[in-house]
Amino acid sequence: MEEIISINNLTFSYPDGQPALADISLSVYRGEALAVIGPNGAGKSTLLLHCNGILHTNGAVTVLGSKVEEKNLKWVRSRVGLVFQSPDDQLFSPTVFEDVAFGPINMGFSEAEVRQCVTRALDAVGMAGYERRSSHHLSVGEKKRIAIATVLAMSPEVLVLDEPTSNLAPRSKWSLIALLKRLPVTRVIASHDLELVQAVCGRTVILDRGRVVAAGATADILADKPLLAAHGLAAPVTV
Repeated sequence: MEEIISINNLTFSYPDGQPALADISLSVYRGEALAVIGPNGAGKSTLLLHCNGILHTNGAVTVLGSKVEEKNLKWVRSRVGLVFQSPDDQLFSPTVFEDVAFGPINMGFSEAEVRQCVTRALDAVGMAGYERRSSHHLSVGEKKRIAIATVLAMSPEVLVLDEPTSNLAPRSKWSLIALLKRLPVTRVIASHDLELVQAVCGRTVILDRGRVVAAGATADILADKPLLAAHGLAAPVTV
C-alpha cells in the first residue's frame, strides 16, 4: 500500500508547556479510512492539526514524501483537507456557493473551473441545489455536509475529520456515516463515536495522554473490551 502521510517520532507541547503528543509514529495509506480514538485530552485534535500543517514540528510529518514545513504549507493544505468539529468554524460566506468556492478561488482557478469544483463537491455530499442558500440557516447535518464540500472542492488526497458526527440526531448521523463510507478519498477520522468507527474505518489507533497505546484492525480493537475500558472507551452495542 502507498503511504500518503508519514508521522515519525512526533512530539509536541503547546506554548504554555502543556505536553500534547509524545513520540507518535504513524502511517496513513492511500484509500484507507483510519480512525483515531481515545479519551478527552488524548491529543486527537492536536494530531489532526499536524496532518495538514496548521501545527507543524520540523520534519516530523511528511505528505506524499514532502516534509510539512512553512515553505510548502499551501501545497500541503491542498492535498490534505481538514474538516473541523464545528462546521461554523468553516462556513463564513453569505452563500453555500461562496463557501465552497473559497478554496478554488484562492488557488487561482478560473471562473469556469471554480463553478465546476463547486458543482462536483456539492454533488459528492448530496447537496446539489443549495448553492444560493445561506450556510448559516441550514441544519447542523446540512452544515456538516457543506463543510466537507468546502474541502472536497480542492480535490484533496486526504480528508481529515474531527468528530464528524458530534451534535447530530441519529438519522442525520447515519446519513453522514453513509456519506463518509462512499467518499473515494483517504480518510482520517478522530471520533468518540465508535459506531461511526465500526461502520467506516478499517484500521484504528487508540491515543491516550499523547501516545499511541494500540493500533490494529478496527474489528480487533473494538472487540477488546478491556483495552477500550482501560482508555475510557466502550465498545458499540453491536460488538
